[in-house]
Amino acid sequence: MPKEKFYVVWKGRKTGIFTSWNECSAQVSGFPGAEYKAFLSRAAAEAAYRARYDDFKGKPPSSQNWLFAPTKPVLPSLSVDAACSGSPGPVEYRGVETETGREVFRQGPYADGTNNIGEFLALVHALAWMEKSPQSMPIYSDSETALAWLRAKRCKTTLARTTKNEELFALIDRAEAWLAGREIGVKLLKWDTEAWGEIPADFGRK
Repeated sequence: MPKEKFYVVWKGRKTGIFTSWNECSAQVSGFPGAEYKAFLSRAAAEAAYRARYDDFKGKPPSSQNWLFAPTKPVLPSLSVDAACSGSPGPVEYRGVETETGREVFRQGPYADGTNNIGEFLALVHALAWMEKSPQSMPIYSDSETALAWLRAKRCKTTLARTTKNEELFALIDRAEAWLAGREIGVKLLKWDTEAWGEIPADFGRK
């Protein structure tokens, strides 16, 4: 059986949430500048409809399984994740609002990196972003390794520094220098993938 989808139309003949592609298509087909996207749950669609189309454009749909878990993640919060093609390989990372999936930062790809390095840099970037934000909230990562590295304030990678990944190691040096002597006042939390599904910042490439 195909999975049920919910279609959000931000801009079309009629806007709202529709439960079939035919209903959605009637609102957006031939409509100049139509803005619409499919989601895998009504709750995810409702959260997206309250946000902006640009926050979801070009991103994989998320079922937001955590909405239906007995114990839910802390909200509001920030979620971070990284993606790496090969090891080493091009690595990138991003941070999103846990509840809506709205992307707040994205960096990379950087040559010859690893997923753990990307996860570590994502956490540091999230802390730096939080420092400039008017509100403080927990940060979720699904990487035990990256969380341990961050608490140690050191990227403990065994990856060799080369001319290819020089830019990436410059970021690591800068991140470690930024962390040195800094009190981490933000809660760093482990994302429970088993209970909640993929972390909202996941790149959807598995």
